Amino acid sequence: MSLSRPRNQAPNTDRSSLSPARLNPMRKFAGLVLLLAFLPVLSACGSNGFRPLHGPTADGSDLSQSLKSIKITKIPGRVGQQIRNEIIFQTTGGEEANEPLYVLTVIFREGVSSTLVKRDGDITGQVYNLDASFTLSDIKKKKDVLKGNSYGRAGYESFVSAYANVRARLDAENRAAKTVAKDIQTRIAAYMAGNV
Repeated sequence: MSLSRPRNQAPNTDRSSLSPARLNPMRKFAGLVLLLAFLPVLSACGSNGFRPLHGPTADGSDLSQSLKSIKITKIPGRVGQQIRNEIIFQTTGGEEANEPLYVLTVIFREGVSSTLVKRDGDITGQVYNLDASFTLSDIKKKKDVLKGNSYGRAGYESFVSAYANVRARLDAENRAAKTVAKDIQTRIAAYMAGNV
């Protein structure tokens, strides 16, 4: 027994159930509220409210040149050096930096949390946690222009081999440092695109 429509029968084309007069008044109200909620977002996209991240800055200068004018202070530790090197590469593109107009200071805290623990207490999975706070200061004005926090998390497995555990931890540290550095660089670029 087939429940499908016979081949010679036309599909139901009655659209009277979808007419505006039959729509629920609450749906109309919900649509109006949704439109009003997005109105500020849409208006921000007008004239000067929206600036592409890779376009010119507010004063018309090239964003990549503005990013090259950031001096990144030394960050202690191996992970700190990874963060610093990644930010330098992302802001300069591997080229020589310009005369510094800004100073970036980064302070971080790191830790490890166990995620997979066997019944006998052996750990099989861990997450490396990297929490960083940064401050961008204007050298000429001698004031902080941007502050923020960035977080990086990277999971890794524990192995029987000590070397494999060390290598897995180093890899997780590098991945978390790259995540934090990219986040900091993106936030600085967004600030400079709208304010420089």
